[in-house]
Amino acid sequence: MFHNFLKIACRTLWRSRGYAAIHMLGLAVAFCISLFLTLIAYQQLTFDSFHADSDRIYQTYLFANDPEKPLRTGAMPMPVVPALKADFPEAEAVTRVMTGRKSLVESEGTYYEKLINYTDADFLNVFSFPLRAGHRASALRDPGSVVISENMAQDVFGTANPIGKRLRLGQDGQLTDFTVTGVLADAPTNSTIQYDALVRIERSPNYAARLNNWNDGGPMVFVKLPAHVDKASFEARLKPFSLKYFTTRLDDLIQKKAQPDDRGDKLAIRLQPLRDVHFNREINDGKGTPIAIVYVLLGLAFFILLIACINFINLSIARSVTRAREVGVRKSLGAPSRSLFAQLWGESALLCGLGFVAGLTLAVILLPTFNATFGAHLTLAQAYQPGFIGLILALFLLVTLMAGGYPAWQMTRLQTVQVLKGNLATGRPSRLRNALLITQFTLSCLLTCCTLIAFEQVDFLRQMPLGFDKEQVISIPVGTQVDGRQVLGRLRQVLAHDPTILSLTGASVNLGKGKDRVTSRTTFGFTSNGKDIVSDVLFVDYDYLQTLRIKPTAGRDFSRTFATDSANRVVITESMARLLGKPNPVGMLLGDDADTTGNKAQIIGVVPDFQLYSVADETRPITLYLSNSQPLHYIFVRVLPQHLPVAMDKLKATWATVAPQSPFMGSFLDENVDAWYQNETVFSQVLSLASGIAVVLSCIGLFAIALLTVEQRTKEIGIRKVMGATVPGIVLLLSRHFIRLALMGLCLAVPIAWFGMHQWLDKYAYRIEISPWLFVTVGMGALLITLVTVSYQSIRAALMNPAKSLKTE
Repeated sequence: MFHNFLKIACRTLWRSRGYAAIHMLGLAVAFCISLFLTLIAYQQLTFDSFHADSDRIYQTYLFANDPEKPLRTGAMPMPVVPALKADFPEAEAVTRVMTGRKSLVESEGTYYEKLINYTDADFLNVFSFPLRAGHRASALRDPGSVVISENMAQDVFGTANPIGKRLRLGQDGQLTDFTVTGVLADAPTNSTIQYDALVRIERSPNYAARLNNWNDGGPMVFVKLPAHVDKASFEARLKPFSLKYFTTRLDDLIQKKAQPDDRGDKLAIRLQPLRDVHFNREINDGKGTPIAIVYVLLGLAFFILLIACINFINLSIARSVTRAREVGVRKSLGAPSRSLFAQLWGESALLCGLGFVAGLTLAVILLPTFNATFGAHLTLAQAYQPGFIGLILALFLLVTLMAGGYPAWQMTRLQTVQVLKGNLATGRPSRLRNALLITQFTLSCLLTCCTLIAFEQVDFLRQMPLGFDKEQVISIPVGTQVDGRQVLGRLRQVLAHDPTILSLTGASVNLGKGKDRVTSRTTFGFTSNGKDIVSDVLFVDYDYLQTLRIKPTAGRDFSRTFATDSANRVVITESMARLLGKPNPVGMLLGDDADTTGNKAQIIGVVPDFQLYSVADETRPITLYLSNSQPLHYIFVRVLPQHLPVAMDKLKATWATVAPQSPFMGSFLDENVDAWYQNETVFSQVLSLASGIAVVLSCIGLFAIALLTVEQRTKEIGIRKVMGATVPGIVLLLSRHFIRLALMGLCLAVPIAWFGMHQWLDKYAYRIEISPWLFVTVGMGALLITLVTVSYQSIRAALMNPAKSLKTE
């Protein structure tokens, strides 16, 4: 019986090759894109889940119920871990993790740049990254030990055994000897913690000065609780711990008349499960992915599959007109309904299976392109996980039941006598088809509206004034193998008389994202006149404001004619001046009210606010220091507009002479700034892809319903033409129903799109206002697409010879 069903199904599909091709194409594209989107979401949702006992690992964060805004930060003071171990000996393991910029690594005269994490010996007890060589209990016991990743071991030592080998690590030319005591597996892409090497946090810069500072913000802290201790009870015990050690911060909150929150806390250390670390951007200073984005990706995958299913159902129903007599004849010959259902549903299942296989093939072919376009790191190996395989099989069964089950069931319900007479009932099924069409219109309009709003927001961010001139400026990361100040001095000497070079300067922070893809942020807080102030810190060299064309509004720039500018002199932004409450703060001493050392910095100038970080991040006032001791990690060069390519080539050649041990990674500043909005750009591109596919699939479904309508109303159209109906009148008659459905779908999509995108835009300090004209444009586009899709069948039916339509009567 099965062999007979399969043979009939193959013959039926072959006879309707065009119909089968449309089915397969729609399902294949839907399966492919949904697979990509689901893989991305699955990768995000499984972040850090690979650790053993991950449900018992928590990140600590500090909560302060400040009257202005409740604050949560995962940057903990350095002495937290020793205090936690002393006060809570029952904690299974506690570790600090501090990730800096890439550091210099030297081995036998060869230099490398690697990401070094500073941590505690308990790191290997908290996290279960596989240790390929060495002993987990002792690998980080000695302060002079270093544990390296497999990738770093391969780069530095090749195939040789690295255990016991010497490495020198450090930054800014200051290297320290370490001994390799372990080789750790490379961190997977879905790990919050990435590393090339691990060393003890006691070897981090300024550790001794920070060890007893409870007002400092530093590493992330992770706690692994015993199996019998739950999160709530441990947090309750952390309340007196917070009051005991964070006395200064608690006093500040009391002076501000802060009130306890709904959990009774003004200040408290709380726990965040490891599974939530990747999604909580507030606690981890904007790092990670908002969970809402993951839900959007899953929603897009579901919408695309849903539209494909609706399209499949509509095409199947449209084709049922031509197969109705076949079903009637088979029923008249005694075929039971369950046998007919099995046959028809089996054909649909076979077609869905072929579409699924075609979708997987398409995914294999397009995966490299998808990764390159959207900056993803997907591999089909991720789809081999048991959980993901189960999800895919469940989706396949669901699609098969939805897309094939209903049309098969509907056809088996047809009355034999009526079918053989050529009559097809169109009562309730037509309501369902209308509902499916409205759903398609709603989803297509919704995705189109969201896409246009996302593109407008990205364009708005790119067009925003940055406060500096990003054109004709080249940004060069210095790297870790040379001293930035020395390289800047050499460049000034070599290029001093070059007419294409207008100015050079250096800074501790890049503008935008350069080729090193490093973003670092340094802040400091103090109390001025009883008011808490937090500012970003930027260390610069001479000519920084001149190179970026930022003009002081009060006071002056740093100048070589004033020797004291390199010692306790600062330039601040206007927002900083407003926080200080001084209309003209030039000459004012900047520092904490309690500082009596006489080392406060004097303000020598005020500049307009400018974007040191992406406009999507929290904007803070900026304090610029001119310091001879702080490292410069980036060099900026302003060149003549007409000599950009020549200047880049000249800088590359000069770099080889002034810093031969460091690779040249120069890039144009305007390109770096564009990289600030990479996440928003990718988000809008994904929406654009999804909306485009949704529109195409919806058009196929609309075409199917138009075909069904024309088939059912062929004789009516013939009679109307005999009675004098015109072609435009018939086209309008057949099209107005679909226009009405499109308008209903649009009315449903607009409020959903408006609400959802308002929630997305609210996270931006600078955002667009959604224009009603955008929805009008989408509506007009939807109506136009509807008319174009339906018009072919409508015009074809209107031009048909009435004699041909009525010849069977």
